[in-house]
Amino acid sequence: MSHERQIEQKSAVIAVLGTGIIGAPVARNLHKKGFAVRVWNRSAQKAHALSEEGIVIAADPAEAVKGADIVVTVLKDGPAIESTISSIRPEIGGAIWIQLSTVGIEATERLKQLAAAKGWIYFDAPVQGTRQSAEAGKLVILASGPTEGRERAQPIFDAIGSRSVWVSELPGDATKLKLALNSLVLALTHGTAESLSLAKALGVDPALVVDVVKGGPLDSPFFQAKASAILNENFEPSFTINNAIKDSKLVDAAAKEAGLKLDLVTAGKSRFERAAAYGAGNLDIAASYLA
Repeated sequence: MSHERQIEQKSAVIAVLGTGIIGAPVARNLHKKGFAVRVWNRSAQKAHALSEEGIVIAADPAEAVKGADIVVTVLKDGPAIESTISSIRPEIGGAIWIQLSTVGIEATERLKQLAAAKGWIYFDAPVQGTRQSAEAGKLVILASGPTEGRERAQPIFDAIGSRSVWVSELPGDATKLKLALNSLVLALTHGTAESLSLAKALGVDPALVVDVVKGGPLDSPFFQAKASAILNENFEPSFTINNAIKDSKLVDAAAKEAGLKLDLVTAGKSRFERAAAYGAGNLDIAASYLA
């Protein structure tokens, strides 16, 4: 890539809508990479820390996207994103819309149609990773969308992630891959939580489960992270129980549409709901242990 091309990309104005667990570090990493970043969040207080770092805080979505070259959404769910983008007046033309949230198949179709109505290039690009991955700029971006505009979207992905996987030219395919991956994440979470809780209930030190697994074929950084959270009773959220309930429903809906019955997803959703009823909704998914 030429030096001139790099300068052109870094001068792009990026509007980030949503500054939660993933959105805030996404905005920070884009800012650190030299992009001009404006952010908006429904709760303005959550975006306050970003202003202290030199990132512009917009009063509303329209102000955030005014004159922006690229719009990045990292909001809670499909309805929140659809409502926010639909509220933007007047329309801005020629923008690229990068949609990072996990919203499911039905919502992705509606968002794709909304982008078309606005004349925006739409990239379905849900991310794989936790708060820590986002803070380190090591998210994995699952992207689908047209070849047109990819050269403008890729520097954004490079600034916030360690890897980009282009799934296809059809927006929605990346979301389908993300749902398949989420079913695995949810199963691993519950498996870890139930194994440690069973050991404790049987009078065995749960730390011995981790000790036996360590370095073996069942080991993984994910297992170690969730097991450590459980053993230390530190459920600071990387991904919350409430979000896991939302994603479980999205996976379940996609499976039913495809004619599948996913027993682990259905049972896992119930377990997350029990944890939420216990008061753990805003805790990390490792708090499945509390169910």
